[in-house]
Amino acid sequence: MQVEMMRMKNHILSLLVLALLALVGMACANIGSPEGGPRDYTPPVMLRSNPIPGAVNFNGKKVEIHFDEIVNIKDQTTRVIVSPAPKEQPVIRAQGKKITVEFQDDLEPNTTYVIDFTDAIEDNNEGNVLDGFSFAFSTGEHLDSLRVSGMVLRASDLEPMKNVVVGLHSNLSDSAFSTLPFDRVSRTNSRGEFILRNVPPGEYHIFALRDVDNDYKMVRTEDIAFLDEVIVPSASDFTSQDTIFTFDHRIDTIMTAVHTEFKPNDVLLSLFNEEFRSLYFKKSERQGDNKLMALFSAPLPEMPTTRVIQPNIYNDNWHKLETREAQDSLVYWITDSTMIKADTIRLEMTYLHTDDNDSLTLKTDTLTFAKRRNTSELKQQEKAAKEREKREKELAKLEEKLAKQQQEGKDVTDLENEIEGLRETLKVKPTLLNIETNKGTTEITDSLYIKASSPIGYIDPGGVHLEMMNPDSTWQAVTLPALVPCNEWNIYRYVAPMELKPNADYRITIDSLAVTSIYGIPCDTVRSNFKVKGEEEYANLHINCLGFEGKAFAQLLNKQGTVVRTVDVLGKYADFYDVPPETYYVMMVLDANGNGRWDTGNYNEHLQPEDVFYYHNPVKLKKFSDMTLTWNIYEMPVDKQKPEAIRKFHPEERDTKLKKEEEKKTNNNEEEEDEFNSNGFINNSSYSGDKYRDTKRGVK
Repeated sequence: MQVEMMRMKNHILSLLVLALLALVGMACANIGSPEGGPRDYTPPVMLRSNPIPGAVNFNGKKVEIHFDEIVNIKDQTTRVIVSPAPKEQPVIRAQGKKITVEFQDDLEPNTTYVIDFTDAIEDNNEGNVLDGFSFAFSTGEHLDSLRVSGMVLRASDLEPMKNVVVGLHSNLSDSAFSTLPFDRVSRTNSRGEFILRNVPPGEYHIFALRDVDNDYKMVRTEDIAFLDEVIVPSASDFTSQDTIFTFDHRIDTIMTAVHTEFKPNDVLLSLFNEEFRSLYFKKSERQGDNKLMALFSAPLPEMPTTRVIQPNIYNDNWHKLETREAQDSLVYWITDSTMIKADTIRLEMTYLHTDDNDSLTLKTDTLTFAKRRNTSELKQQEKAAKEREKREKELAKLEEKLAKQQQEGKDVTDLENEIEGLRETLKVKPTLLNIETNKGTTEITDSLYIKASSPIGYIDPGGVHLEMMNPDSTWQAVTLPALVPCNEWNIYRYVAPMELKPNADYRITIDSLAVTSIYGIPCDTVRSNFKVKGEEEYANLHINCLGFEGKAFAQLLNKQGTVVRTVDVLGKYADFYDVPPETYYVMMVLDANGNGRWDTGNYNEHLQPEDVFYYHNPVKLKKFSDMTLTWNIYEMPVDKQKPEAIRKFHPEERDTKLKKEEEKKTNNNEEEEDEFNSNGFINNSSYSGDKYRDTKRGVK
């Protein structure tokens, strides 16, 4: 009995030891990877620095900034900027919880320096961005403290522009922008916002610059923005009252806080490119026996003149000119047979080019075009020649065999068929011009067209026939106007300037030989049936445009932001007829010079780019409907107009939970500085017509 009791005690003790070991093992297994816990939504917090923020009489070369967690610097070459710019870029490093900035040259005396990190600092674990962080100190006894803030939008489509340099010049001469570095510099964040901090009192011109060469000076090929008006930074104090309530909603305490407002805090800079490109000849090439190409660096303002030097004998009309849509390349289709056969063609070309003073002057060059055959082409020709020679020999043997068997009186039917098939393979088949025209279902706004595989030389009006089906299913001839090139540069496609009737069935017949290429190659007979959609398949959109004077045009954009239709604004109305039912977006351009296209600005001429506006909501059109909109183009702040769905650049969104945390802090009366446009663009509800000034007036 005692032995049995002892065994039972030992067994229980063993179980307890095993259970204890299991618990210890589980605990050890979980030590290295704890689970759960809230995610970190807060950006890094600066704890201390050397020197302290806003320090004066600083005479060192190294700045250290310590944070409460491990930090990274993202894209420091494009996001971190030191102002005023030192001669040599400082070395900026993130080391654990510390960021160091080491200057490589001596700092200027009695100068306020700003290290603007914009949105480059983020924590190591969650990537929470410390947005708008900067560090300032002075090498003198005074620290400048004024600010200028605002936004940079791309002028052509109102996209917010990130990582763009924004700078101030105290030198108010026009030449300062291109000859001197900025006095004070910052960069835009992912939302296109900027703050120029620690600005000295004075008068300034403000600029934005996509600084490709990092010299803080304008080059005509870079994207720029400017305001002609003078910026005068200022600061003023204002008070606000916050009320604290008791649990039963009675007033407990009214607290008065003093704030500083820096102006201007609503500068709008519209970034544009002057589209200046030095015009010069790039290269020439003989792309075939009958095709010469000349390529230029920029669109040609006028066509060059040419004179044939070699060969000596040629026709005056030796070519047909094709101008590519970009207007920067020319293709000479040679129609003179002597020139086509020539091994070398030499042309004297006189054209406009940009000289050392950025002016267009005439220049004359001699261009040499030699026949070239690449290795693969020569091999193919050689292979084809050998194959033909082989078949010709085989044909000769078969014909000899045929003659012999005929003399012997044998049945030669199979042999004759074999010979005939071989002769067919040796025939040179005539080359025909390939023609395309309308087929299937055609939009009501489409044109009747003819498209050829080679440049069109001639169309016989009597050889192109159009018919429309009558209600009784018989065909009736339709008078067809003369076909003309669809535009000045396309020599392959011709259209008939006529309106096609909705819900109509058409039949087009193009006779053989009716269309020929510039080399006289004819087309074969072409027949095609097509049906035009009915008006019930479309919608009409009428826009009553308010708030502006002068000329303008409106455009419909699809879901990809691509322009699909353009109309002039006539009598304040933009009318879009027969639009396929889809979801669209509307853009308007104030066409100052009335040329029907958006025009960029010019700094030397103090010319701003033409203003662009977006209707802020998508427009969904349904079949067989008429929609009318009334649109005051200034009713929505300019930076809020472009619909999010067609924005190309999206800000780096901060986590929704982080936003809620920030809102909670605000509700708890924790004072936070609203650095971007607290009473600038965002709260304006309308504009008088000048978007460059109204944002500073606070127009309601």
